[in-house]
Amino acid sequence: MKSILLFAFLAGFATNGSCQTDDSTAIIQVLEKESATWRSGDLTAHAACWQTTPYSTILIMTAGKTFAVPVDKIIHPLPGTAGQGGTSKNSNYHMSIHGTTALVTHNETSTSAKGSVNHTYEVRMLEKISGQWKLTGQIIQVL
Repeated sequence: MKSILLFAFLAGFATNGSCQTDDSTAIIQVLEKESATWRSGDLTAHAACWQTTPYSTILIMTAGKTFAVPVDKIIHPLPGTAGQGGTSKNSNYHMSIHGTTALVTHNETSTSAKGSVNHTYEVRMLEKISGQWKLTGQIIQVL
């Protein structure tokens, strides 16, 4: 009897961990897709990564400046803003997932089509909406 209870107890933890892993994987997929589609100019796929909410925000911090970008400008960018090519590599993911909300930090190294390299530290806010993880905001620190 004790063996059955112990197995049931451990199975409960395994299931919970599996859900967290599934969410973590899905969140990374959304973040990687968002980065790639911005560079490729696939605006439909890029917009699908986002969900506008009344509290959505995007802040960008550079040397000596911090400015807010309307979320709509990221979801529906002006012509010539997205699709400039290049690549990005996200790394060093850290996540806090609570039910249908997640806070994620990571580093991004972006290489432009002309070869210039930029590094950022990013904080991303996501929500699980209709079973899909969507970005609702972000803070980008240009390093």
